[in-house]
Amino acid sequence: MIETGARRREIDDVASELFHANGYAATSVRDIARALDIQGASLYAHVASKEDVLCSIVDGAATAFEAKADEAAAETASSDPVERLAALVEAHVDVVTADPERASVFVTEWRHLSGDRRAAIATRRDAYEARFRAVIEDGIAVGAFRAIDSALAATFILTALNGIATWYRPDGRLSADRIADHYVDLALRSLSEDHR
Repeated sequence: MIETGARRREIDDVASELFHANGYAATSVRDIARALDIQGASLYAHVASKEDVLCSIVDGAATAFEAKADEAAAETASSDPVERLAALVEAHVDVVTADPERASVFVTEWRHLSGDRRAAIATRRDAYEARFRAVIEDGIAVGAFRAIDSALAATFILTALNGIATWYRPDGRLSADRIADHYVDLALRSLSEDHR
């Protein structure tokens, strides 16, 4: 039986920490159970498999990224691609800094999903990246961004944003908002200036 209450959230939280620290492949069901202070067999009363836990974490992170991007699009009434890209970057940083462990698992461990689960997440990731690509293409079309390969530019920006999960600490030197400001500036500069 797969549980959806507070205990399931606790399982996902603990597994996120372990998958982030050690990787999915190197983390056993026993490791998760030990961190929860329960027997390994008892964990199966709450989840069907380790992959189900990974799927829950990855799905939740994908949903958070999508929802925040939708919110950014709704709040950005302007058709200005510069403002729209800034809003997308800020939204992405918000999700990563709100839960770096889950974001890290989403970025690095989703490939451990099998079959249809992996394909479904790949489709969602592609659609999310397409949001960035479309805004960049709009910016190129109106002269706000220099002519550049939009797919490569979107990948560049998302790779930089996803890297935040590897080093961000809530008690670090910069707040999440300051990090977002810097990443917006860096993203826009990378598209707007001729670096020759």
